[in-house]
Amino acid sequence: MKGTLAQVRSYDGTVQLLMVNQFTINLGFYMLMPYLAAHLSGSLGLAGWLVGLVLGVRNFSQQGMFLIGGTLADRLGYKPMIIAGLVLRVVGFAALGLVDSVPALLAASAATGLAGALFNPATRAYLAADAGDRRVEAFALFNVFYQAGILLGPLVGMVLTGAGFRVTCLTAAGIFAVLSLVQIRSLPARRAGGAGTEQGGARETVPAQWRGILANRPFLLFAAAMTGSYVLTFQVYLALPLEVRRLGGDGAFAGAATAALFAVSGLSTVLFQTRVTAWCTARTTPGRALTGGLLVMGGAFVPLLLAAAVPVPDGGPGRWLLAAGPPALAALLLAVGTMIAYPFEMDTIVRLSGDRLVATHYGLYNTVCGIGITAGNLLTGAALDAARASGAPALPWLSLAALGALCAAAVRWLHRSGRLADPVPAGRTEPAAA
Repeated sequence: MKGTLAQVRSYDGTVQLLMVNQFTINLGFYMLMPYLAAHLSGSLGLAGWLVGLVLGVRNFSQQGMFLIGGTLADRLGYKPMIIAGLVLRVVGFAALGLVDSVPALLAASAATGLAGALFNPATRAYLAADAGDRRVEAFALFNVFYQAGILLGPLVGMVLTGAGFRVTCLTAAGIFAVLSLVQIRSLPARRAGGAGTEQGGARETVPAQWRGILANRPFLLFAAAMTGSYVLTFQVYLALPLEVRRLGGDGAFAGAATAALFAVSGLSTVLFQTRVTAWCTARTTPGRALTGGLLVMGGAFVPLLLAAAVPVPDGGPGRWLLAAGPPALAALLLAVGTMIAYPFEMDTIVRLSGDRLVATHYGLYNTVCGIGITAGNLLTGAALDAARASGAPALPWLSLAALGALCAAAVRWLHRSGRLADPVPAGRTEPAAA
């Protein structure tokens, strides 16, 4: 951890601020969101479909507006969009704790989602611009702060929610209010270099910019290939907890084992992300690192596939071990695969954009991946239902492992065909393709 902090200090103050920002954003978000469904269904007594609608509106408004947020960041500057998103989160989170009518809750939920669509592409584009040639290392550190916020947020939220959900909401809103003031005071203004102009210097229209990005075939192919990685990592929230509960029941053991999934994922990233990235940077190219990361993500479901062939004990420690062990190992391997791929993934987006309209590229990339997550989760849920109905528990794990292998093959093809435009590190020659 000391080495990680030394790496952070080696960047200028702006990059350090962006990393601390992301930690604080995730801290505030995850201290509230995990407990929102219980508040809506319990304290407010909403029907299940209304709870799903409120939560779905937040996700839809964020994923659906990423492209707009990225475009605005490239045209108006990164700082205004970061501040606008943070202020909108203040309003949205405060409203979630203060209102109880369905229309107001829907508006508050939409505001929190739109906020993420505004500051997420701007933050990543800003970080990429200021990190320069050290983008890969910067995104590795960024992921450490990102995961640390996810790890700590629910713990803080659990304590605050004991005093009332309104306290949690207002505290989260207060965190975002302070963060907004810090950005206004300390974050330098930053505009995308050459954004919104054509070669002749004339202002380029938004539709023309979007047409240009949609004509960037390598970028679109890369986004499609990487979408599967988000489906795989999302299973920490979907398939793995369901598997724990299928075998371990709905009692205290299942709750503790599910919490351990998130702890394993977050702690491993905080402790080892920078080492993994340094190892990959020294020994391989971005294309190969991405391929390897996807293979590890797909391989994360092999322990569950093997466990499906083991007779399930009637109870006792044997059943608990089977319920907790393979999912925990899968969560760890998913975290390792993400550690390998994520910094190179973020860097590849910048390179495929040609360092132009970077925030817009990030916005479209996030939208594509969001659509993929939705479709992937529907298919995963169908596979889980089919597995229960047919008595074939291996079916979802086999499908997810195959998805990882398919995405790895797609990225490997992009790499070998030269579409990822891997840079050759100084001091060594490009190794022959495997």
